Amino acid sequence: MILGLEFPPISHLVEWPTLFGGDVFGVNKVVLLMWLSVAIVFGLFYAGTRQPKLVPTGVQNVAESAVEFVDEQIVLQTTGPDGRGYMPFLLTLFTFIFVCNIWELIPLVQMPVTARMALPMFMAIVVWFVYIITGIRHQGFFGYFKNAAIPPGVPKAILPLVAFIELLGILITRPFALAVRLFANLLAGHLLLVTFAVITQALFTTTIIGAALPLALLIFLMGFELLVAFLQAYIFTILAAVYIDSSLHPEH
Repeated sequence: MILGLEFPPISHLVEWPTLFGGDVFGVNKVVLLMWLSVAIVFGLFYAGTRQPKLVPTGVQNVAESAVEFVDEQIVLQTTGPDGRGYMPFLLTLFTFIFVCNIWELIPLVQMPVTARMALPMFMAIVVWFVYIITGIRHQGFFGYFKNAAIPPGVPKAILPLVAFIELLGILITRPFALAVRLFANLLAGHLLLVTFAVITQALFTTTIIGAALPLALLIFLMGFELLVAFLQAYIFTILAAVYIDSSLHPEH
């Protein structure tokens, strides 16, 4: 309790009681939002491609805009035409992450699914399997790890150290950093929004004028978090594309 303000514990902001299913397979609010996000992404592309029109409108326009963005700004910019076979995977990643992120701005929901580490870590592991399998398929098992671990032009004296660091990055650092980046940014934004919401609510009970500044900041932060939701979906997806490209096209 500080100056009449009572902030909820962080555990109350990221932990949700089980709604049904028991302790082992318990389903809570975050799990329901994740399922709903899957349904929204599926529904978007199903409705957008069910009866395509020459001049897209409505849902079809949204779906085609997402496809064009991922194709032109992510796939072609990182992997080139060779990576278009991974377009469905990257498109699904981008749209699903964005929908999961945007829940933090929805009234009465206000919880980004990606602010729980389990989902970002799971998606990072999926990306890990994709780029590892892609590298082995295109370069062979030993060829992939050799090309990935031994950059061209490295002096022989430090080659073992460089190879160890590169392998560590491929096997551990990449997926871990991918997951933590998404999780940390969305959790920080969630906590920031909750903080200013509590301050605004408390000040409204005393004076409306005194609440004007935190309310304005809260509105600004909501707009900023909308940008963050988009950027984090974009960054996660483009890094996945970069890792896939490194498997498709070895440096030497």
